[in-house]
Amino acid sequence: MLPWRDPSHDEGICPICQEHLKEATSTECGHLFCRGCLTQHVQKALASDVLCCPLCRKPCPECILGIGLVCVSHQKRASSFCEESRCLLCPQCLESPEHKSHSELTIENAISHYKERLSRRSRKLRKDIAELQGLKAQEEEKLQALQVDCGNHWLETELGSQCQAQGQLDALSQQQLDQLEDTPAEVARILNLSRAIMQLSSLVTDLERTVKELDANTLKNAIDLLDRSAPQKLEAIHPMLEKRVSKSSLEPFSEF
Repeated sequence: MLPWRDPSHDEGICPICQEHLKEATSTECGHLFCRGCLTQHVQKALASDVLCCPLCRKPCPECILGIGLVCVSHQKRASSFCEESRCLLCPQCLESPEHKSHSELTIENAISHYKERLSRRSRKLRKDIAELQGLKAQEEEKLQALQVDCGNHWLETELGSQCQAQGQLDALSQQQLDQLEDTPAEVARILNLSRAIMQLSSLVTDLERTVKELDANTLKNAIDLLDRSAPQKLEAIHPMLEKRVSKSSLEPFSEF
């Protein structure tokens, strides 16, 4: 697909969605479509032997698919996604020895499959966040009960309200972090919990955004994100998560 950059066409209407063009993309026959709309049309036509313009039905060359929907090896229209190689494959690729023993999904099934996995991972992390927030609230109650003035002052000035925690924690200097050794244990635990909550929240944001934007071009990104948010990778974020992973390893297999 060839991006159309002329601003004069931005006010045009996409023949598919009947709305103003978004990332207008031109076919060789000169018709303009939203990039997303044309991509969806191409994906639905992958099972057909003929790819044509959605408007005039003039056959289109495979280059309209764009580099994201063409296999790298043969420059042919991709029809499958290889989970091991994390790349799009054409029918000729599927016959090669390299992919004979690999697990492949049709592009449509791969998108559906990884949307479900990403959504499931997001729901699981939201539960972890809720548990960490509960632990953080308990530690804050302990700290308040102890009435440690210096600890309360430090927590108030450095962490502030929970909704502002991420920006303020990012601004903490190394010297302030080193002072943890001199602060009450409750304050250190609260800081660690806040940091863990922020890291998990960032992962959830990435997961949910990827679900919304997932297409053939971003399938590899989906797998990378699932790897990055895997239970084993969360062990370093907080001890509670490490215990959760150890417990889950003793239970019947379940995909996070």
